[in-house]
Amino acid sequence: MFEELTDAALLDSIGTAARAENSACARRLAAIAELYERRVIPVEDGHGRELWRIDPWEAVAAEVAAAQCITAAAAGSLMQNAICLRERLPRVGALFATGAIDYRTVRMLVSRTLLALEPDVLAGIDAELAEKIPGWGPLSMLKMQQAVDAIVVRHDPQARRRSESRSRGRYVDIAHERDISHLTGQLNQVDATMLDRRLTALAHTVCDDDPRNIDQKRADAMGAMAAGRTVLACACGGPDCPVGSQRDSEPSVIVHVVAEATAINCAETGSVHGERPEDNTLEMITSRERLVEILNENANCDRAPAPPPDFGIMMGGSAVPATVLADLAAREIAELRPVVPLGACPAEPRYRPSAALADFVRCRDLTCRFPGCDCPADRCDVDHTVPYALGGLTHASNLKALCRKHHLLKTFWSGWRDEQLPDATVVWTSPSGHTYCTAPGSALLIPALCVPTGTLQSTGPQQVSPHRGAMMPRRIRTRAADRHRRIMSERRRD
Repeated sequence: MFEELTDAALLDSIGTAARAENSACARRLAAIAELYERRVIPVEDGHGRELWRIDPWEAVAAEVAAAQCITAAAAGSLMQNAICLRERLPRVGALFATGAIDYRTVRMLVSRTLLALEPDVLAGIDAELAEKIPGWGPLSMLKMQQAVDAIVVRHDPQARRRSESRSRGRYVDIAHERDISHLTGQLNQVDATMLDRRLTALAHTVCDDDPRNIDQKRADAMGAMAAGRTVLACACGGPDCPVGSQRDSEPSVIVHVVAEATAINCAETGSVHGERPEDNTLEMITSRERLVEILNENANCDRAPAPPPDFGIMMGGSAVPATVLADLAAREIAELRPVVPLGACPAEPRYRPSAALADFVRCRDLTCRFPGCDCPADRCDVDHTVPYALGGLTHASNLKALCRKHHLLKTFWSGWRDEQLPDATVVWTSPSGHTYCTAPGSALLIPALCVPTGTLQSTGPQQVSPHRGAMMPRRIRTRAADRHRRIMSERRRD
């Protein structure tokens, strides 16, 4: 592809592509801002809709999220930056459109100028930034932030955003991977000391025959604390364990995981404890014969029947190894409950589904079924695709998981329509006429939960009341008033 180019030409191509990427991102933000401008409702014509829980901002965020297959939170961040460029920093937005700056810089500029409120102050900041940024050259983000703060201070000293101290910068973050999750964060020293001592104390509540090392016990103690436990369940498996009979309080936090029964039954519970000689080892292939042997083994594995998934899926999308689930069940930390596929079951004669039907729908869907939303199904409502009041049945073919935000959006905000197919695929139609299909979360990993549950008889066109928004939950203040209060609070604090 680049064989005929010199090194200098390759670098020119990299720069040209980066500027084109920046320009495309600027065009995307401009389109988002234009869509919001078209959909926003003037206060005098809103009839109180500016106080609705699902206001024009949430409605546009839903469309933007569906169009890009991202979460509503990510769409809201894009909208915030897009509207600030359009209304507060138009000259910076024009510079962005040329490709001279990237989106990371734009986010920083929007954030560092957020406390400036007076139009003439904003205009001065915008003009100076657009003039000076091209001449700064390659700066680190920290140095560029300092330069932006200096400009803001010249125009409005109270609009400078103070850098958070190390104490105010505390956080905890959890990132999920294929077989394990990573916990990182910063705590104040008192909390960190108490946590450290509490984990060690819980790790020593098991008997001496527990196969885990101290690090594994402390890691498991974190999970026990999260569940509200006061003792750590022993993993020795012995009938005469001196601590095995200790009773603990019921867990205050419950996590639902969906897995194939065969995967848990075949898992070896002891493989997750202690240390193995093969841990953290890598075979170095030094001979042709060994390479051929490995290739033949893989070829034989390919011809063998596909084994069941060796992991479960947590509601929300994270994978949990079957060995971990089996170990939790063996130590009576996890409770195994069978989920029965409701293929040919008749519709239930009431609005609220039974516990068995609701469990099936949530295990089948795993997350909210709105495009791009990953809210865990156990924190979602069970929604009738065809409303119950309009003849919709309480049946697996007419039920799906929807988070409260998207449930309110569908029910009370006009424009969105949904259709559910027998295999639980949901086809959404946005107010602009675009269609998006979402499949249940278990479709690829646990297909037994996604067998067609039957085609329901059509109820004909739905007659939706034009006054359905009267039941929309309301907020105390408008979104704009809340934003203004936060800005003023930060200005006073700084």
